[in-house]
Amino acid sequence: MGRPGAGLLGLALLALAACGGPAEPLWAPDDEVARWSHANGGPARVTVFTVVNNENGSGLHTGLLIAGDERVLFDPAGTFRHPHAPERNDVLYGISDRLLDVYIDYHARESFDVQIQEIDVDSATAQRLIAQVEAYGAVPKAQCALAISRVLSETPGFETVTPGYFPNRTARSIAALPGVRTRVVTDDDANDNHGVLLVAARHAQAITASAE
Repeated sequence: MGRPGAGLLGLALLALAACGGPAEPLWAPDDEVARWSHANGGPARVTVFTVVNNENGSGLHTGLLIAGDERVLFDPAGTFRHPHAPERNDVLYGISDRLLDVYIDYHARESFDVQIQEIDVDSATAQRLIAQVEAYGAVPKAQCALAISRVLSETPGFETVTPGYFPNRTARSIAALPGVRTRVVTDDDANDNHGVLLVAARHAQAITASAE
């Protein structure tokens, strides 16, 4: 796709976009979280990602990026994995600009678009959201939109978000909020491009090894 850094970091687990990852708890050790933790360095912000089948319009997955003191990605029941993004119960740390590009590129394919909705918030709201997703626990399959819409609906400024199972419905609730900025990322990568991603994954592992 040509987004900066996407080829450099690569991917570590290969699957098409869907809300179907395992619900088994994952708990990265403290040293890994500290090693890859990424300070925000920008405005406090909430970003909702909705993966949409561009052939029939169905929503397949919802993700939530929270930029507070640090940037974390709540990817409930997601399949995205990366050696530079330690995970604790569907909360991924170390979300740099480059790694965020990788996350978007991972989901955007010839049959899948990624809708991105950004909302600026105050620092207290962002920190509250980070605490909420860290306390949520591992999310069962097919409950990505439910988990994110629940967390948002309990957050000041997002009370009108309706909790529910459907990614598109969650996206519509977000769209009704004031100050939302929306864009859509498309990609002509093949749906089955595992060979390319395997090369990128090996590159990422080499970067990790060289840093040790």
